Amino acid sequence: MSDLDVPLPTAFDPFAEANADDSGVGAKEYVHVRVQQRNGRKCLTTVQGLKKEFSYNKILKDLKKEFCCNGTVVQDPELGQVIQLQGDQRKNVSSFLVQAGIVKKEHIKIHGF
Repeated sequence: MSDLDVPLPTAFDPFAEANADDSGVGAKEYVHVRVQQRNGRKCLTTVQGLKKEFSYNKILKDLKKEFCCNGTVVQDPELGQVIQLQGDQRKNVSSFLVQAGIVKKEHIKIHGF
């Protein structure tokens, strides 16, 4: 009977840590940089969690000019404003945000494959 007591694998949720409600002391506000697969080999990079006092349109303009890609700012009912960029720009965006002084390096979480 011990052969039948094999634990079943559980589904892995890559966004579980971002969706967890950490209301405890010392909870940090992270900036989440994700990549999403579109059709074929096309990717979309999303940036969420920036502070509301920043001008998203100015940051987007600088990102588009720096990385030669297109992008937009999308208003999401749950997440607020989200910056979307064409292509896999995760490393570029994270280094840009740190160099510009918008976010500290330890407050950036990079998600994706």
